[in-house]
Amino acid sequence: MKLPKEFFDRPTIEIAKNLLGCYLIHETIENSDNYSTNSQNSLMDNSEKPIPINRIIHKEGKCVGKIVETEAYLKDDPASHSFNGKTKRNRMMFDNAGKAYIYFTYGMYFCFNVVTNKKEIGEAVLIRALEPLEGIELMKKRRGIVDINNLCNGPAKLVIAMGIKKEQNGCDLLNGNLRLEKGVKINNESILVGKRIGISKGKELEHRFYIKDSKFMSIK
Repeated sequence: MKLPKEFFDRPTIEIAKNLLGCYLIHETIENSDNYSTNSQNSLMDNSEKPIPINRIIHKEGKCVGKIVETEAYLKDDPASHSFNGKTKRNRMMFDNAGKAYIYFTYGMYFCFNVVTNKKEIGEAVLIRALEPLEGIELMKKRRGIVDINNLCNGPAKLVIAMGIKKEQNGCDLLNGNLRLEKGVKINNESILVGKRIGISKGKELEHRFYIKDSKFMSIK
């Protein structure tokens, strides 16, 4: 069931919690030319071995993941891309709530965020980890691994596994091939709070939210 627009037009911290248990869905037309074993292996753990990637030509695929970990980034947050105002890179953070903000990081990976709050405020929620539910074999081919627990346990990993592209920056997540839908309701008692990961500023802010006892976390 689709999420209403009003779901995203609220305080970002609240949305970061409420996104836990929701489904991220991506329906695609796949072409194996987009796959590269070398680039995928850079995200593999040493214990993981690449699996053969067979040629797939124009095969329709659907992948679904349950959101198990998020991070909130606010307008007055020194770790947020919007902290110093609107730029060409972060302009989608200032757009309407419910859109995708996809950015390039570390010179090789992309991360997927959900734009939140009122237009021009500049806030978003980073999706840090998913529990794979559907299209798992396709996710394995994209990542080049077989361990389901490690398919989407990180923001860059889930982008690859779900087949999300940079061209989808700014797309409407309420409808379309890349979208968010209602999933499993997570009780407050099952939501844990902690400090965000991999940042140098705003490290003291506890703006990371995750589902208790999930096996699919980025940090276990």
